[in-house]
Amino acid sequence: MSNDIKRLYRSRDERMLGGVGGGLAKYLNTDPTLIRLLFVLFALAGGPGIIAYLIMWIVVPLEPQGT
Repeated sequence: MSNDIKRLYRSRDERMLGGVGGGLAKYLNTDPTLIRLLFVLFALAGGPGIIAYLIMWIVVPLEPQGT
């Protein structure tokens, strides 16, 4: 069993605005484009995507240098 703890960070590499989509994609091992599309779909469905993105942009820390 591995002792590696999986942590959520905003991405420094895969970023369009704040790195939230790229960081979430790394955490979930999926494509960043898929996560970005989900945020857009939720934003078009009444606004929760925008609110969720802004909250994550504020709360989730930026990825440490060199990782």
